[in-house]
Amino acid sequence: MWPPLIASAGYVVVFTLWTTLISFTRSSLLPDYTWAGLHNYTQVLVNRAWHIAYVNLLIYGAGFLALTTMLGLLLAVLIDQRIRGENVFRTIFLYPMAVSFVVTGTVWSWLLNPRLGIQKMVHDLGWTNFRFDWVVNRDMAIYTVIIAAVWQATGFAMVLFLAGIRSVNADLLKAAQIDGAGPWRTCLKVVLPTIWPIVATVLVILLQFAIKTFDLVLALTSGGPGLSSTLPTLVVYDLMFQRGSLGGGSAAAILLLMSVAVVMGPYLACARWRRYRERGDV
Repeated sequence: MWPPLIASAGYVVVFTLWTTLISFTRSSLLPDYTWAGLHNYTQVLVNRAWHIAYVNLLIYGAGFLALTTMLGLLLAVLIDQRIRGENVFRTIFLYPMAVSFVVTGTVWSWLLNPRLGIQKMVHDLGWTNFRFDWVVNRDMAIYTVIIAAVWQATGFAMVLFLAGIRSVNADLLKAAQIDGAGPWRTCLKVVLPTIWPIVATVLVILLQFAIKTFDLVLALTSGGPGLSSTLPTLVVYDLMFQRGSLGGGSAAAILLLMSVAVVMGPYLACARWRRYRERGDV
């Protein structure tokens, strides 16, 4: 396994370093190693599209994390009741993760298109006053991205939560039942504290998904209408491949990487501290 792992790690490290170098140069369509200092970073940071993209990312990230986590946990609790056909339901809920984000975005763009999807179907049934045109509404377009992303990732969260729930010590659950705790109290006071590391892992993974979301938005809304559903990844793409600013796009990419590092840094530090504490080192 070592050769492919080393090759993969080398690929990531080398191109990350190269992108960092390009971000400090005057590169346009082609690499130009003339030093530009922080010029590209300042240009990105004062870019109106970048500001709007980060506001959208905050909205999208908050909605995506909250809904995916709650729905995933709810489905995991329901499936843990040993219902009939459990394997079928698990497959159905997890199946969206097997679909690429491009396919998800394309299908949801059809469903949400006022002339083709849900709105048209309801109008054909006679309710002509019904409106569901979020995908073309500047104020609501970002929420269509949340809907599609939640649909795709909820099954992933469900599987992790289900594994955590079924790893809870049976003696703890029996003790809670003997003390008279109901199902919801047992879930809140026993199950959730026990699976908290899994909850934290799910939140970090989903937050990475949110920060790096690109193809889903491109296929669903293309960042529109206007800039209403643009995310930072689309700004990176636009600078590099639409505007021919390799230096500016690289600077935006490094800023995005720093956003991921801000998320991962505290999590990795906390995980490392927890391992040391369990070993009795602290």
